[in-house]
Amino acid sequence: MCTLTLSASVPALKPAECLDSVCPSATPAQYAVFFFGLYLIALGTGGIKPCVSSFGADQFDDTDSEERVKKGSFFNWFYFSINIGALISSSLIVWIQDNAGWGLGFGIPAVFMGIAIVSFFSGTSLYRFQKPGGSPITRMCQVLVASCHKWNLTVPTESSLLYETSDKSSAIEGSRKLLHTDELKCLDKAAVVSEAGSKIGDYSNPWKICTVTQVEELKILIRMFPIWATGIVFSAVYAQMSTMFVEQGMVMDTSIGSFTIPAASLSTFDVISVIFWVPVYDKVLVPIARRVTGQGRGFSELQRMGIGLFISVLCMAAAAVVEIKRLQLARELGLVDENVAVPLSIFWQIPQYFLLGAAEVFTFIGQLEFFYDQSPDAMRSLCSALSLLTTSLGNYLSSFILTVVTSLTTRGGNPGWIPDNLNKGHLDYFYWLLAGLSFVNMVVYVFCAKIFKSKKAS
Repeated sequence: MCTLTLSASVPALKPAECLDSVCPSATPAQYAVFFFGLYLIALGTGGIKPCVSSFGADQFDDTDSEERVKKGSFFNWFYFSINIGALISSSLIVWIQDNAGWGLGFGIPAVFMGIAIVSFFSGTSLYRFQKPGGSPITRMCQVLVASCHKWNLTVPTESSLLYETSDKSSAIEGSRKLLHTDELKCLDKAAVVSEAGSKIGDYSNPWKICTVTQVEELKILIRMFPIWATGIVFSAVYAQMSTMFVEQGMVMDTSIGSFTIPAASLSTFDVISVIFWVPVYDKVLVPIARRVTGQGRGFSELQRMGIGLFISVLCMAAAAVVEIKRLQLARELGLVDENVAVPLSIFWQIPQYFLLGAAEVFTFIGQLEFFYDQSPDAMRSLCSALSLLTTSLGNYLSSFILTVVTSLTTRGGNPGWIPDNLNKGHLDYFYWLLAGLSFVNMVVYVFCAKIFKSKKAS
């Protein structure tokens, strides 16, 4: 943030002022400083996002039933605080950038990041620290190599014959022992004690023999994979908020009296929806669900994510209905061949943003809980990073679907579903396609959730 602030403030680091309509381009050095700042933010975000939620949840004792329930609330209010920041950023900070300059607009977040660092370190003496267990990717590779190395060996029917340390604690620092499960027996070969190894009595090389706990870590990740994959389709739906929802809003009536509302600013209603739904979920829905299900958290993580996926189907259906109404009005007013806005208020988009915010509260926060609770103790940050990866892959999937749809629907000289003039297109078909994909995704998710087996720690 400091680099971006300097890039926008120091005359030598920013392009010269525009003269009338002529704006000089930035020099390679100015571009370099600017992009260096952006990539530093990406690097810093990669460090913060996967770890901060896991570190926060580590402050709660899983063996204490009261703290375990509070941990569920922590994820809700953690996500709530993120969206408070997003609301301030997308309103106040954007206004400052537009009216007072980019230097001040970048400088204020830089100051607040400094305050955040001081705040974070000031609590050092109060934190509970989990011992780092080394690289989880290395441990996974060790299991694969060891199991391939002993491919010809037979896995004993008695799991007690598989290699595991005799100590109460696991060989992996900061991790509890995991009980053996019967799935994916091919990976159990990594924990088989060979005759040669038994004679020597040397079990120190993890590339040749792994503990049951280490093997079970990889099994857990494989079992979580189908659940993780369904999050990609949800993220593709979520990506519409900054793409197709904005395109749709631009051809609607964006005026309120003498004011004009930027179509992209309606995403604020998604943030407001999250801010509304988090307290409702935590203080109203959870206590009601607790009485019905008997679970301390009200809903299990899998139930919560399933509800979010269902709401995402409703979100796409709502967007399609609005588009059907907009196209109907365009035909009635003879605006089909004109690339102009249709006199239908942009506020008709609010329900789809509101539903998307509700889906976000159920699915994204449910993902945070699920990947934290079900991941091995020494893999929590990695699994949190995997849950964030669905957002990235969902954006790529959205782009891929859009490319395929455009290619298929513009054949034979047709304008296609999403032409430059949306009044001639059928954006509603695209929304119905996403609603259909979301429904199929939800059905697959329900099947995967039913067969999913939770981890078992000893």
